[in-house]
Amino acid sequence: MGRVRRKNHAHRVRTAAAAAAGVLVLAALTAGCRIEKVGAAEPTATTTEPGARPTGDAEPGGGPASPSAAPSRTPDARPSPEPSTLMSVGDRSGRVRELQARLRQIGHFDRSPTGYYGTVTAASVRSFQGKRVLPPTGRTDTVTWERLLAMTRKPTAKELDPPAPSPVVAKPDARCLKGRVLCISKSSRTLAWMIDGKVVSSMDVRFGAQYTPTRDGEFSVYWKSRHHVSTLYDSPMPYAMFFSGGQAVHYSSDFAARGYDGASHGCVNVRDEGKIASLFAQVRNGDKVVVHR
Repeated sequence: MGRVRRKNHAHRVRTAAAAAAGVLVLAALTAGCRIEKVGAAEPTATTTEPGARPTGDAEPGGGPASPSAAPSRTPDARPSPEPSTLMSVGDRSGRVRELQARLRQIGHFDRSPTGYYGTVTAASVRSFQGKRVLPPTGRTDTVTWERLLAMTRKPTAKELDPPAPSPVVAKPDARCLKGRVLCISKSSRTLAWMIDGKVVSSMDVRFGAQYTPTRDGEFSVYWKSRHHVSTLYDSPMPYAMFFSGGQAVHYSSDFAARGYDGASHGCVNVRDEGKIASLFAQVRNGDKVVVHR
């Protein structure tokens, strides 16, 4: 009996020891899982609530911002350079003649081209600029010229240098009917070059202003000066043929540009350079000059 009890007791001890060992193993396994979890790396991505904006330097996609991804600054735009002036008052050239012919094509210049950039041409350019919402300077700059070229065609030879219509010559004064005479009429504003009562050539002329009138009467040419410049007014007087003191028949670029809007200082101005050049070659010192009403 005693032996049986000892065996039962030993069995119970072994069973309890085994149970205790199992508990320890289970506890160790459970404890190991918790340690492994605590020691694991944190997630690299975070969950963002719907509609939430990224914070810090994060890009909208959730990744960090990179220097190359930063928006670059656009350099400030430089102001456009001022258009350069091509032609202005006082210029004389073939391009000025073309400018006038092109302006005439579209109704901004109502005279024959002269090649001289005077006040009338400047006013015509201002009119053109105003219609095209350009600064009305009266100077022909690069912008004005390009706009005019786009609106017009290349002028023909006749448009650039149209034949001047022969002026209506008034009935000549009786003093003009004999010999070689420059017969100048103030009423018709014409000069007729006459030889023995026949008109060889005629041209438009203008006279002096109220306080510098052209003298009436009969005179004679006493001096010719092809490239004369006035010592009193410092103005050019090409093809000058003097007949009374400082008064002469000569070409006037101002008359060619402005027409009868201006006046001389007493001289007889001619605006057709070709005609007066031919006249200058024919007239001699001593030829008669008659200025009449």
